[in-house]
Amino acid sequence: MNCKQALPLMHEYLDGDLQGSEALDLKQHLLTCPECHAIFRQMETTDALVRSIPAPVASNDLTDRIMGSLPPVKKRSPWIQWVRKHPAVSVAAVFLLTMAGSFGSMWNNNTELMVRGTDLDRVIIQGDKVIVPKGETVKGNLVVENGELVVEDNANVEGNLVVIDGNMYLASTAHITGDKIRIDQALSWLWFKINEIVH
Repeated sequence: MNCKQALPLMHEYLDGDLQGSEALDLKQHLLTCPECHAIFRQMETTDALVRSIPAPVASNDLTDRIMGSLPPVKKRSPWIQWVRKHPAVSVAAVFLLTMAGSFGSMWNNNTELMVRGTDLDRVIIQGDKVIVPKGETVKGNLVVENGELVVEDNANVEGNLVVIDGNMYLASTAHITGDKIRIDQALSWLWFKINEIVH
């Protein structure tokens, strides 16, 4: 056995894990090699010192003192826990609220007269007033935003009349084949816009 082989075996011998022929070979090497013998004596002394140190004894209240020194656990509100468990629903709700807010601001900010329809050459526009004159026939839907719609005597509209944030005046002899819709609330307007996009 040489010195390189003896050193790791010394550790095993001191730990009590070396037995049999390897233990005998190590003892013979230590008797013949003064350098390894000196190293072994130092390791043996160090091992004896470490073993003589008494094991620390934990006091009974150690766990309580450690737990008491930790910062308190912050309680999360149930609302935040629900949002964290359902991120897709939370994102969808934020998106819908944002869209509703933007539609609401569009409802309040838009004050310009807008007229839509397929047969607009039959109507007269004066300021913020849209007039279907006497005896004229408008084919298709007629939508007026931020103004007044006046359908005069014997005028015909073959479609729906929609007035958004304005007024509608129909003569008693006017003939409308579709629905007459007056939208004066932001929620109704939002619903109308969604239906308009879908259809």
